This record gives sequence, C-alpha cells and structure tokens, in this order.
Amino acid sequence: QVQLVESGGGLVQAGGSLRLSCAASGRISSITRMDWYRQAPGKQRELVAVKGSGDITNYAESVKGRFTCSRDNAKNLVYLQMNSLRPEDTAVYYCYTYLLTTDGVWRGYWGQGTQVTVSS
Repeated sequence: QVQLVESGGGLVQAGGSLRLSCAASGRISSITRMDWYRQAPGKQRELVAVKGSGDITNYAESVKGRFTCSRDNAKNLVYLQMNSLRPEDTAVYYCYTYLLTTDGVWRGYWGQGTQVTVSS
C-alpha cells in the first residue's frame, strides 16, 4: 500500500559528503513525520534526524552541525545532506515515516535502507 524508497548511499572518503533521498508513495493521505535512522554493524538502530511537517528538525548529537534534513511535503520526499562525514558514520541508513493511509489507518513504515560507507 505504501512504499518508502531510499537512494543516494555509497562509498565516500572521510570529510566528504553524500545526500540521501527517501520517497514515499502509495495510498497516502497525510504524513506527519519523515525521519532518518541508521544502524552500524553490531549496533542498535539509532535515530539520526526527526523531521515533522514544519520547520523544526531534531538531530542526534553526533551529527549536529554536519547533517541537514529537509522535506518536500508536496512530493512526499525527505533528504539527508551529510557533510564532513566520518568513518563512524558508516551504517545502513533507513527512512521512517508515520502517516495516515487513504484507508484511514495511522501507521509507520520503514524503507529498505541504503548503505553509507566512509573510509578513513
């Protein structure tokens, strides 16, 4: 019914930049939030950025000042601009959204993830 598709991951050297994208499609009535999470090998999934429909974005302390999350509400897109990347940013990055479907159901959805690898 609803699909989340991430793109933009890859291999980059430390200090470099990447831009991730996440597109939500399907039977969507309204989206409240589109967030980014990441999971490094052997670690729990952690929140990177929380983005509501307004101007406020909350970031994990480890990425503040380096990552910027933005949304295109009209197109159901969310982006994560990642600058000054560090090897410890290496992880699979996931998009998450909580939305109202056209069936009138509120629920969360995860994307399939995109790998980001930062070499030292």
